[in-house]
Amino acid sequence: MPAVKLRINGVVQGVGYRYALQREARSLGLAGWVRNRDDGSVEAQVQGDTAACERFTENCRRGPRAARVERIEITRSPWQAALAGFELVHSD
Repeated sequence: MPAVKLRINGVVQGVGYRYALQREARSLGLAGWVRNRDDGSVEAQVQGDTAACERFTENCRRGPRAARVERIEITRSPWQAALAGFELVHSD
């Protein structure tokens, strides 16, 4: 099962973007976390079913109505057995 880390840049803070990602991940049965970064980007770690991870990644390109996604960096990440559920975490 895949595990990926995403770094989303654009207008993604203060627009409900993290909450939208959390709802999406939970609805897809994915584990992981999402947080705001000090540079204005949002970072997420997600793992689970391949098709669900791909759908999640595609939905990251849109976000909620007020968001304006400019760029997403996607990297493979090691599987983290300790992850359960999908949580909002504090900024870096």
